[in-house]
Amino acid sequence: MSSLCPFAKGAIGVGGVCPMKSAEKTKESNNNNTNKEEKEEKHVEEQKIGPATIPAKCPYGYDSETFKLGPLSCMICQALLYDSSKCMPCAHKFCKVCISRFRDCPLCGADIEKIEPDTDLQATVDRFIDGHARIKRTQSSSDKGEETVDAQGKVIYEDVSMERGAFLVQQAMRAFRARNIESAKSRLGLCAEDIRAQLKVTEDSEELCSQLGAVLGMLGDCCRSMGDADSAIKYYEESAEFLSKLPIKDLEVVHTLSVSLNKVGDLQYYAGDLQSARNYYARSLEVRRQAVKEHSNASSQVIDLATSLAKVADVDRNLGEENTAINGFKEAVECLESLKLDSSEAALEKKRRSVLDFLQNQLTENSSQVSSSPA
Repeated sequence: MSSLCPFAKGAIGVGGVCPMKSAEKTKESNNNNTNKEEKEEKHVEEQKIGPATIPAKCPYGYDSETFKLGPLSCMICQALLYDSSKCMPCAHKFCKVCISRFRDCPLCGADIEKIEPDTDLQATVDRFIDGHARIKRTQSSSDKGEETVDAQGKVIYEDVSMERGAFLVQQAMRAFRARNIESAKSRLGLCAEDIRAQLKVTEDSEELCSQLGAVLGMLGDCCRSMGDADSAIKYYEESAEFLSKLPIKDLEVVHTLSVSLNKVGDLQYYAGDLQSARNYYARSLEVRRQAVKEHSNASSQVIDLATSLAKVADVDRNLGEENTAINGFKEAVECLESLKLDSSEAALEKKRRSVLDFLQNQLTENSSQVSSSPA
């Protein structure tokens, strides 16, 4: 098989040449001697360290930090095109979900008479995503340009790096903010598949479990936004499963785990299953308690603990356990009143006051009900 850029054939209007190479042709010709020396040095270095340690590269030369808006991006959501469509007659191209919200083209202002799928462009986008950070390992001179294969004849790729994962998450977050939820879900799904594949090789890596837990939580957010509560719960629970394997030392892990458990509780709460909701809220509360023990100086953890106490207490009240609820609200108030913040923590102070006001209102509400009860 050829070792040429896998996107050379998919390039449009550049005569089958890799778009990145075509765009930089002039610059390369002006610096030909310098590039030649760099390539020779790189080749020597690769021979020293061996092909197995050569990092994978994006076929377009981008990583998650350098990817910019371009012909593969939707100018509305600013993420990679998903379900690419063109509005007629101007033929400007966007994600189908994005352009369907407009009557006039956002780029030129022309009336949109109809929207047509652009399957060729979407195929190019899909090949770009599939190839990102998956280019084969560099070959030794004896390989004569052939791809490395294993004993089963499969092409051997460099391990999928989190550059691809970071890139996919970046695109998903852009799409999610623009309410292109299907696009976000698709990108996050690919990222989750990559991490699962790595976990099969590295077993229960703490870093990978943390990454997968975060991605699964975001997939739950996508399903929740789409009204698919069952799938959202499934993703949140799986997120919690992976994050629960990790030590409570990492505050980011603590936060993500607690949030995933709370979100399942929220969905059960709104579905009317109060006992199930309380179970999830209580699990989140226990995570917060452990975090405060581990990080007693972290003010944010105390506020989060008070918030979890409030959630559990609120469900207890709805379950008719008023005394238990009051005790929970009071414990949360004590946590917040004992927390002293300095002037540099204005945002945390605002959050502390907001939660404290809610808790005091809950206690005041109970006092009013008691005083108005008949003797």
